[in-house]
Amino acid sequence: MKMNKFIYFIAVLVALLVTMPTIVFAQTTTTSEAPQYMFVQISEDLKVDPTAQTLRLVKVSQQTLYFTDRPQRIAGHIKMADYLKEWTAKAGKDNFSADPPNATISVYEPGQNQNTIAVVKITNPVVDGSDLIYNYNIIEGAMPASGGATSLFIDWIGPGGGVGPGFHGVGVGRRGPGVR
Repeated sequence: MKMNKFIYFIAVLVALLVTMPTIVFAQTTTTSEAPQYMFVQISEDLKVDPTAQTLRLVKVSQQTLYFTDRPQRIAGHIKMADYLKEWTAKAGKDNFSADPPNATISVYEPGQNQNTIAVVKITNPVVDGSDLIYNYNIIEGAMPASGGATSLFIDWIGPGGGVGPGFHGVGVGRRGPGVR
C-alpha cells in the first residue's frame, strides 16, 4: 500500500512539473492592451490664485514620475519637456490638451496635521522658471489656502495616447465624481 501512495505522489509531482511552465507562462503573459500611464509631479511649495483659477507648483521637480497598473507595472520618470508633449504632440483627441486630465492635489499646509486633498481638472501647463503653472477647475474638495510640500497625481493617458475610462483622482470615476 505504501508503494502505491508513493507512485501516486510521484505521478502527481510529475504532472505538476509538466504543467507548471504553462501555468507560469499564462500568468506572466501580457495582454494586447497598451499600458495606461499615470503621472506624479512633486514640488516644494504651492501658490493658488482662486480668482485666476491657477495653481503654481513652486520649484517643481524637473522629472515627472510615471507608472502603470497591472498587468505591465511600468514605472520611471521623464523630463518636463517630454511630459509637456503629452499635452500637444499627438494629433486629434489623443492628448491632454484635447481631453484634459483630472488630478488629485495633495498639499501639506503649514500648521495642519494632515494633508489637504482636492480633485481638479487641470489645463494649460506653463513653465515659468522652476515653477509649473496650471489652470484648474475644482471637481471635489477645496484648494488649500496656503502651500507646502505638494504632490499632483495626474490621470492616465491611455493606449496610443488619449485619456480613457478608469481612475481619475481620489473618489472620482469617468470624468466626474462617483462614476466608475
